[in-house]
Formats: sequence, C-alpha cells, structure tokens
Amino acid sequence: MSDLQQLQEQRPMKLSTAVTLMVCSVVISVLLVVFTLYFIQIGRATHDGVKETALAVARTLANAPEVRRGLSHSPQSNIIPPLAHRVEQRNGLLYAVVTDMRGIRYTHPNPELIGKRFIGDDLTPALQGKENIAVNSGVLAQALRAFTPVYDEQHRQVGVVIVGLSLSGVAEQINHSRWNILWALLFSILVGALGIWALVRVLKRILFGLEPYEISRLFEQRQAMLHSLKEGVIAVDARGRVSLINHAARQMLLSTSANDAHAPLLDGLNEVLKSGQAQQDREVNDYGRLLLSNTVPVRSNNRIIGAICTFRDKTEIDRLTQRLDGMVNYVDALHAHSHEFMNKLHVILGLLHMKRYDKLEQYVIQTASHYQTDIGAIQRQIRSPVVAGFLLGKIGRARDAGHSLTLAEESRVPDNPNEQQVATLVTVLGNLIENALDAMADQTEGEIGLLLHYQNGWLNCEVSDDGPGIGSGHIDSIFNKGYSTKGHNRGVGLFLARQQLENLGGTLSVESEPGVFTQFFAQIPWNSERSST
Repeated sequence: MSDLQQLQEQRPMKLSTAVTLMVCSVVISVLLVVFTLYFIQIGRATHDGVKETALAVARTLANAPEVRRGLSHSPQSNIIPPLAHRVEQRNGLLYAVVTDMRGIRYTHPNPELIGKRFIGDDLTPALQGKENIAVNSGVLAQALRAFTPVYDEQHRQVGVVIVGLSLSGVAEQINHSRWNILWALLFSILVGALGIWALVRVLKRILFGLEPYEISRLFEQRQAMLHSLKEGVIAVDARGRVSLINHAARQMLLSTSANDAHAPLLDGLNEVLKSGQAQQDREVNDYGRLLLSNTVPVRSNNRIIGAICTFRDKTEIDRLTQRLDGMVNYVDALHAHSHEFMNKLHVILGLLHMKRYDKLEQYVIQTASHYQTDIGAIQRQIRSPVVAGFLLGKIGRARDAGHSLTLAEESRVPDNPNEQQVATLVTVLGNLIENALDAMADQTEGEIGLLLHYQNGWLNCEVSDDGPGIGSGHIDSIFNKGYSTKGHNRGVGLFLARQQLENLGGTLSVESEPGVFTQFFAQIPWNSERSST
C-alpha cells in the first residue's frame, strides 16, 4: 500500500460530515423526545376530550324534557327512543340508553332489549346520583360509557342516561392525531436538514474551504515557523490589540525595562492601521535598542483587519557588518602584504643575481625593521585576529589618505572569546578613526594616535587626532542621532558607537581644543585575562 493511500485512510472525517452527523443526532434526539411526550399528551388529551364529550351529550340528554316525561311512562312508550336515536346519529355514538332507577332500559339501538335490565356494575354509582365514566363491554361492543343521573322538576332522581362511544372510534381519533404529529416530525426533520446544509456552507466559507485537520496542521506549521524566525513578529487586530507575538519578539522586547507596552512599535502599527500605507525599513528606538522594522497592513475584502510588524535588532546587524568589514580589511591587508612580500622577494632575487651582497644585506635589514615596526608590532600587541586585521586595514587606509595611524607602543589587547565585545570595539574604533580621517581631509598631513590598554577586565581606548577640533557649541551634540556637520543622512556613527558601548556597560566621551587636537576616550568590558607575552 502506498503512502498516499495510507494518508487517505488516516484522514479524519470531513467537517461537513461531522457537523451533519452531530447536528442531526442532536436534532433527531430532541425531536424524538419532544414528540414522544407529545404522543403521550395527545393520547391523554384525546381520551379526556372523548370523556368530556360523552358527559356533555349525556348531560344534555338527561336535561331533555322528553326524557323526564318518558321515564314517567312504561319502557314501551315511544317518547324517549326517537330523541335518543337522533342524538346517536348526530354525535356518532355507539348507543344512547336511558334507564329508570331499577336499571330497566327505555331506549337501545336494538329494540328487543328495551324493557330489559342494563348489564354492568358501573351503573350503580349513577343510580346513587354520581356521574361515572367507565370502559366496559355490553351487548354491542366494548365501549367508553358515560353515566349521568336524570332528575325531575322536584330534583328527584328518576333515572340514568348512558352514552356509549366505541373504543375503536376513540383509537381512530388518537391515531389520526398521531399521524398529524408524524407529518409534523417529518417536516421538522426536513427543515433541520436544510438548516444543517446552510450551516455547513457558512462554516466552509468562514474557514476558506479548509477541513479542521488542515486548519490544525496549518496552525502548527505557522507556530513552528514563527518561533523559528530570528526576526521579531507582532500582529495587532483592527482595534490595535496585540493578537500575535513570537518568541524572538518576546526576547527582544522583554529585555528592556520599559513597562508601557513598547509604545514606539505599537505607534507604528497604529499609524499603519489608520493610513493603510506600509512602512519599510523604518528605524525605531525602543528604549535604547535600535530596531529595524517593516510594518504592513492586513487586508480582507478591501478592508483593513489588522497590521503586522517584523523587526530585528539593528545593532546586531551593524555588529555583523562591522565584523565582516574587519575580516575584509584583514584579508585585504594580508593580500596587500603578500603582494608587497613578493615584490621584495623579487628585489632580493635580483640583488642575488647581481651579486650586490652589500645592498642585499642593507635591504633585508630595512625590510625586517619595517616588519617589526608595522605588522610585527601589531601582532605582538593585538592578540585578537579580528582587531589586528581591522587595524592593519585602517593603517593602510590612513596611509592612502596621506595621513598616518600610529599604535602606541604600550598598547596591549589580549584575545577575547566574546564576539559581541569584539564587534563593538571594531564599531567604535572604526567610527572614531573614520571621523578623524574626515576631519583631516583638508590637511596635507595628519596623524592619528591610538592607545589600547587592558586592565582588570576593562579595555581603555584613546583615539586622538591633530585635526581642526570640535567647537564648544557642538561638542555636547555630536552623540545625538542625526546630528552632523557633514550634510544630510549622516550623524549615525557616534550615536551607534555610544549606544553599543552603553548596552555593554561601557562609556564614550570626548575632549577637544579647536585647531589643536580632538581626543575620544572609550571604555569597554573585555572578557580576557591579560597576557604576559
């Protein structure tokens, strides 16, 4: 058996089938209980109605003057039989019998029984002046019999009227009523079936034609997808209430100490709800954390029903970018030095062929000295490969710009396994060195001094330059986001550098004397023990 056949065999019941069976079972069960009780009530009501009818006919006949007058004559008189016969015909009675106080019949459908005694003990209560209803068999058939006393004008009992209804007629009336109920039951089932059909169609339209097991599978896949994303995801409904938030969003947002529902992100979502316009690549400062967000409206039938925002920590993106830049600079520096080394080898080879050993010795000593003062010094002082490669690249960048970048001899940076601290250091130094190069762009010569000193778990950094300096009116604003004297879309580097340092618990400050120097001081935690070598 194929996997497809096994999947089809294991597929759960369809929604339409499940709803139909469930609702049908409920409706049919309720209808059966209701109509069973109704059957019982109809039977009782029919019996009671027949009894009341029989008593009403018997009372009417007992109050007839002909009956009172006829009882004063002999049973063979023709006063009562015509009246009793008309009552039987008009009311569909089995019989209407009148007896005197001795139980002698004055009327009967069978004339031969007139003058004979009435059969049955159920006559006794009526002879005592009490109305009575009983089911008994007489000379004709089993019948429901109603007994009513007959009184004369002085209110003396002079006889009894007996009205008999055939039990088969009573059963026929009951069955006729029950058939009506059965038709009503079938009609109710038909209406219920139509209602179930309409309900199933509405449910299928609401659920986009999906079956319950398909919905549960999609929900499980969506949850797994949302929680596997590194980006934060927040969704709100049409009223701005949060309806979805994934694990990454909880981690990023709950790491802040704010407690006012992260207003910056929710403000962006509310703006999109109102305007219906998406917001792409928007930077949001969520209480010290710089987020890069994309917010789009959610539409259904051309109506906005919510909004969804995906975001990621921009500082993390910037750290990765800076780390990549550091590695690229490291590779570029190695590439450049490899070409330089090959050129020097060619020079050495040429001097060997020329047998100019004195020049060769002088050239080798000069090259070794340059190596010691440049690459060798950096490798001895900077034990982190990423930071060393970054500085080699910046030294070459400064040399190409006509300036010099000098690492102080007392600088010592041990290796650090904490990638976040290394990336932050690269970000800070990169921004400070580039700012210094930009500041000295109009100078023919310029020098950038760099001191990196590790002590007691902290790395102290000093970056100084002999550029034009920073005016006293600007020095308090240079760390503000967007502030720059270089034009639009600038002023992010120092803001980002300071923010990343503060997130790690570090500091960044500046001193400057216009026309003389500018010096930045940075302090960053450094998870490494100082190396003695």
